[in-house]
Amino acid sequence: MKKIISILLCIVVLLSLSGCNQNDDGNQNGKGGSIDVGIVLPTKDEPRWLQDQASFEEAIKDSGYSVEVLFSQGNPANEKTNVETLIAKNIKVLIICAHDAAAAAASVESAENAEVPVISYDRLITDTDALDYYVTFDSIAVGEAMGQYLVDNATGTGNPLYLYAGAATDNNAFLFFEGAWNVLQPKIADGTFEIINSSAAVGLKDKATLTRDEMSGIIGQVTTNWDFNEARSKAEAHLTAATTEQKGTCYILAPNDGTARSIADVFAADNDVEQYYITGQDAEKASIQYIIDEKQSMTVFKDTRTLATDAMNMAISIIEGNTPATDTTYNNLIIDVPSKQTPVVVVTKDNVQEALIDSGYYNADDFTGLE
Repeated sequence: MKKIISILLCIVVLLSLSGCNQNDDGNQNGKGGSIDVGIVLPTKDEPRWLQDQASFEEAIKDSGYSVEVLFSQGNPANEKTNVETLIAKNIKVLIICAHDAAAAAASVESAENAEVPVISYDRLITDTDALDYYVTFDSIAVGEAMGQYLVDNATGTGNPLYLYAGAATDNNAFLFFEGAWNVLQPKIADGTFEIINSSAAVGLKDKATLTRDEMSGIIGQVTTNWDFNEARSKAEAHLTAATTEQKGTCYILAPNDGTARSIADVFAADNDVEQYYITGQDAEKASIQYIIDEKQSMTVFKDTRTLATDAMNMAISIIEGNTPATDTTYNNLIIDVPSKQTPVVVVTKDNVQEALIDSGYYNADDFTGLE
């Protein structure tokens, strides 16, 4: 009887140890297993990054390779822990979208020390040479598309222009702003637009090309930190300070869809704002409904299916010992990083059906009032 009990206990222990070597999706990730591609994304709290997760998993499902996605919830310390967790699972490639471009340098240096190649995803990691590749949308083109939309809808002179930007810790915020400034600045200099909410931008209105420090000065005044509540508070403060003449028909550079909705709600509630044109990016479902309802003017659609596929193909190419295809470089303040760019599409109410429904990105029944 004692022998039988001993045998049964051994079986229970072995089964328990075997169960510890798998996570919920079946990837081997304990001491006896490994993950091929480890991915770290900024947060679960924005729809954009959940879409990216789904796109990654779709892109790799038929490849025979395994993937694990971890979220850092906007915390650089969590991000570093996530990277170290994935390294411990013997990943062959790390794909990381940083919350803080500079702080993430420590994370990718940990990967370099473990001889794990690193692909920076969507947001360029700065201040380190421990970066192998970068996969991105053309961020300057995104900003230029936003600026061009505002220019195309402006007539006359003295049109009130309200500038908003992303987080100063995100290199993309500078690229988006640089692109927008490229297009807006000539129309600011000739009087088409009057900047209302940034004294730093007013002081530089005649300068076509800004240094990073000059952009920092402007972004420091109009940053939303990609936060909906901060965007709303800033918009409320700016409209409170503005005169009636600085309202009327307003032109608003909003850096992404989430902040665009918050800012739009504030401008829509102001009795002195007769009409507004507002930009966005990411084609979030909530913003597409806003566009259909004419509460948001446009968004720049960045097809995360394509971006995730580009990143995953690059990772697989590395795993298989090949050199990934790139088409440009981005300087991360230390090195020129070999990069692959993915194209973007401007979406307005006129082409929602073609760009987002017909392409299979969203279903028509996700929205109301779609013609």
